[in-house]
Amino acid sequence: MACAMIPLDEQQVTEATGPLGKERTLPALHPDRKEERCFVTYKPPPEDSSPAQVEEYLEHGKFITEDLDWLLALRHDKFWCQVVFDESLQKCLDSYLRHSPRGLDPSSLPSSPAVADMQRCIHRAVFMTFLRMATHKESKESFITPTVFGEIIYNNFLFDIPKILDLCVLFGKGNAQLLHKMIENIFTQQPCYYGDLDEAVLSVLQVRNTILAKCGLQCEGATAIEPLKLSSSGRPTAMTMSQQDLVDLVLYLCDTCTTIQAFLDIFPAACSTFHCHSFLNRLASFYEVAVPDIEKAVRKRNFDDDRCVSEDLWRRVCHARRRMVEMAHLLLQHTCLQPILEGMFVYAILVAVCLRFLLDYDEQFPIADDISLLQQAFPLLDETRTSYLLQGVEDAWDSIGRRRTQDRPQQTHSSAGLSGQEVEVGAGAWGGEMGIREPGEGGETPRGAESMWDTPHKGDNGAACTISAGELESLLTHIRDLLPDLGEGFLLACLHQYNYSSELVINYILEDRLHPDLDKLDRAMPRPVKEELPPVLSTRSNVFDDDEFDVFNRDQVDMTRVWKGRRKGESVRDLLNDKQHIAEQKERYLTYDTVVDEVIVTPSESGAIDNLNDYDDEYDDTYDINQVGANDLDGDSNLLNRRPFTIPQVLRQGGRPQMQEENIEEEEDEKEDAVKRDQFVQDPALLRERAEARRATMQHRKGYRPEPARERDVVGKPKGQGQSTETLLDRRKKEAHKSRGANHNRRAMSDRKRNKGMIPS
Repeated sequence: MACAMIPLDEQQVTEATGPLGKERTLPALHPDRKEERCFVTYKPPPEDSSPAQVEEYLEHGKFITEDLDWLLALRHDKFWCQVVFDESLQKCLDSYLRHSPRGLDPSSLPSSPAVADMQRCIHRAVFMTFLRMATHKESKESFITPTVFGEIIYNNFLFDIPKILDLCVLFGKGNAQLLHKMIENIFTQQPCYYGDLDEAVLSVLQVRNTILAKCGLQCEGATAIEPLKLSSSGRPTAMTMSQQDLVDLVLYLCDTCTTIQAFLDIFPAACSTFHCHSFLNRLASFYEVAVPDIEKAVRKRNFDDDRCVSEDLWRRVCHARRRMVEMAHLLLQHTCLQPILEGMFVYAILVAVCLRFLLDYDEQFPIADDISLLQQAFPLLDETRTSYLLQGVEDAWDSIGRRRTQDRPQQTHSSAGLSGQEVEVGAGAWGGEMGIREPGEGGETPRGAESMWDTPHKGDNGAACTISAGELESLLTHIRDLLPDLGEGFLLACLHQYNYSSELVINYILEDRLHPDLDKLDRAMPRPVKEELPPVLSTRSNVFDDDEFDVFNRDQVDMTRVWKGRRKGESVRDLLNDKQHIAEQKERYLTYDTVVDEVIVTPSESGAIDNLNDYDDEYDDTYDINQVGANDLDGDSNLLNRRPFTIPQVLRQGGRPQMQEENIEEEEDEKEDAVKRDQFVQDPALLRERAEARRATMQHRKGYRPEPARERDVVGKPKGQGQSTETLLDRRKKEAHKSRGANHNRRAMSDRKRNKGMIPS
């Protein structure tokens, strides 16, 4: 096995070989470690949808995807052995780059969904293979030394300029970032590819000259075409060349323009190589000379009366024109405009940070001169940007208390220039270059009075605009650097009115063309004061507020009552045996045990008489004032008699009432006068007979005739001999009425006997 943390190019592996399994040590990258596997080449999808061709393509594509998936699943060392030493793999990958349909090819539109799915699977597998081939470090254990990696991919032709160009045009759509990192790593680890790119640019230019020669044209600055011989029929042109030559010319022109534009778009660092060969000038000359002649030939030639060929060629010519214009834009952007913008951005950084260096630089090489040259070369240059830079330099000189010795040229501001650039200024990207932070990079979300500036607004075009706190602060700083006398509140209102465009605000303020509502405002108006929210601790509400453990309101807490887990030195038995709370409650309830019915007061006691007049809460004084019964016919003795005192039944002993001695005689008299009741208990049999007689009388009145009395027979005959109807009826009645007798109703009958006095209570 390979050792960890050692690059693949330095690893040694020990493997068993031969029929006897003899071990030998080989480098990790060795041809003998390659697996014997044959990769099939790629074939484009069929143009027609015949079942045989579709089935053949699907089977062929299945072989390719299975082989590439197997390759991607290999270990790092086995993958690179297969990539470096397997020629069939390289032929398979090259065939896909060469024959895979481009955007304008007829085969780019699959004839069936199955063909489209298979094409996507092959496309993904090939891209993942190239992506892994362009990665020299997969993990901490799986990597190759960068210099050795560059030699491997260069010497074994794993990547070359044509392959890289085809990768860009095939996989650039949707994978631009991955392709950029992939190509950047290839050029970084192997700089020799820059030399190959230089030669490729020369080859492209030479082919362009060949196209011009076949069309009988010549670019400006090119060597003169050799004179024609007398025996020759004439110089060929796009109208006179053969149809196949014209078709090949248009196809090549469209393919090269599409490929180079995709490469420059994904890898802008290559623009400098193209720029070194004056590619932009030659591209413009070729466009000016050759494109009109080719368009004329495509429009006017018949192409054997094949209208589809004519339309396809015209579509490709238009596509090539667009790609050539985009190539020119990329070259201008990355070789001319971008350095200028970066230079001005460097000035902005110097103004903001490096004041000492800025002043020394401005002392020897005035920045105003450089800006003046830029304004002469680019009349439409944003004056707001240049004004910011010049004002920053002036502020830097003022900060040290002295002026530069030589006079610098003053920049002129014209209202016409500013008004003519309103659209340019509003649509520019200067806000991002001047240090305006994007939303989410910093700053707090404004609250209170400032929250009105953080809501979406609609500008003049009706589009919603959302500004964050960081962007708002940057816009204010940008405007106050040019107009320091204006208040922040006034500037906030102006930004709100003009859709947060600082350029428009500065322009309208300088030209004095503000909105009438803004003219009414005080230009020194301060910024609205931000309302501070009360602290959370002071406004919180909790059931545990101000208790002994409230650390937010108490400076000291009894830590002896705070512990984690079980309290030390405390057991469950001690906790259960602790009866201290019972003793505390006992003292409280002992006070209720003492009941005093009468309090004897002696005259010798101090204040005893006063205590007799104390308020008694138990006394009922409802009838003390009102003379109830004074006008009745009863005598006075009846008014003075009160209800005798009776002990409540709950407090009686033995459940019998106790009478007062003074009322005993009266009660005895009442007993004598009362009718004496017969307390004799009659014979139960006699009572039953009387009840039966009453029942018979009632039944006779109702017309009910009882059945003749007979002995009920519920036993019946022995089993197996059958039962009579009377026996069955008796059994049914017994079953229905058995709850009335026996032991099923003992409680009810016992209560009945007790109520009738048959059982003593």
